[in-house]
Amino acid sequence: MRMRTLLGAVTAAAAMVVAGLVTASPASPASLVEVTNFGANPSNLRMHLYVPNNVGARPPILVAVHYCTGSGPAFYSGTEFASLADRYGFIVIYPSATRSGNCFDVSSPQALKHDGGSDPVGIVSMVKYVEQHNNGDPGRVYVTGASSGGMMTNVLLGDYPDVFKAGAAFMGVPFGCFATSDGSGWNSACANGTIIKTPKEWGDLVRGAYPGYSGARPRMQVWHGTDDTTLRYPNFQEEIKQWTDVHGLSQTPSLTDHPQSTWTRTRYGGTGTDVPVEAISIQGVGHSLPQSGMAAAVIQFFGLAGGTTPTPPTTPTPPPPGDGTCKVTYTTNAWNTGFTASVTVANTGSTPVNGWSLAFALPAGQTVTSAWNATVSPASGQVTARNVSYNGTIAPGSSANFGFQATHTGDTGRPSSFTLNGTACTLG
Repeated sequence: MRMRTLLGAVTAAAAMVVAGLVTASPASPASLVEVTNFGANPSNLRMHLYVPNNVGARPPILVAVHYCTGSGPAFYSGTEFASLADRYGFIVIYPSATRSGNCFDVSSPQALKHDGGSDPVGIVSMVKYVEQHNNGDPGRVYVTGASSGGMMTNVLLGDYPDVFKAGAAFMGVPFGCFATSDGSGWNSACANGTIIKTPKEWGDLVRGAYPGYSGARPRMQVWHGTDDTTLRYPNFQEEIKQWTDVHGLSQTPSLTDHPQSTWTRTRYGGTGTDVPVEAISIQGVGHSLPQSGMAAAVIQFFGLAGGTTPTPPTTPTPPPPGDGTCKVTYTTNAWNTGFTASVTVANTGSTPVNGWSLAFALPAGQTVTSAWNATVSPASGQVTARNVSYNGTIAPGSSANFGFQATHTGDTGRPSSFTLNGTACTLG
């Protein structure tokens, strides 16, 4: 009798366990959580943290920095980084600026110096907190951001090369470009793309942020739309100049391709996904990045895409043959009294071009004020753009790109024809 009672109790208990297993709710999805008292925070930033359910024992850390007027929660809900964290198991920190306008400090002397104070110190405190409380991997810390956050990405990589392994800046400006000395947080000259420096001058600003540092420098990926009227497109080229110099690289791309029809991607110092510097120009897009799919390209550049195999670099497709042996693609980004022009010269012939000069007539009222990747003279009328020391050779099927900034009196049109070393080119 006692045995039957015991067996009945065991059977009933087993049934309850089975019922519990059948009806148990799945694990709750991860959510954004605010963290306070995370460490030194001189500018009173707020910290929100997203820890997916599938993090490993030593997860990577991504800092995702919002735009002016935004917040950490807004950047969390408006970008794809949290869903990618769910997929690949990294932790995301979303800082929030709290000053008027919700812009990050990328201007003050304190912000542009290692351990100098202001927002960078607070953000690095957030990283240290996650390393200590969530066992985050200090060898895999990354940062990305848009607009003000893109500028902060440049600043953090300059201030803390010992903390960040890589960064991806959307619609940013070079480190130090937004610097002010009057307490203002806005630098109109930089925003308008009129601060032009040599690669070494830009590189020296980064090196000066942390004197004596001799370790590895973070890899950098930069993104910019050609029609950006808030932080104008020339800043894209200045960022490239800065970070290629920091890494001791030529400004001549090792690879140029088009992952999407409106994207022009250039890689420096290699051709794979792990290059020191990568730049993506988005044709016809204004101050509205990142857009769908771009976050995934950031995660791939960082090497956080789990066990997935990186997409092999696309082999550049030679432009179609024309009547001559060259093809010129000419695009502009204009504002009230000025514009920038991006000029791509493609070799459609069968032999290399060794040393080039591109002649064209600027429309009346246009005057060149500065140029990059070429020398342009005279400043108006019939002008000639000549290669600089590092981009004089254009192999068959390859191209060279240069740009210039100019003023205008109303006509922002493009030249009607181009000749390369005396040979007429077709127009793209």
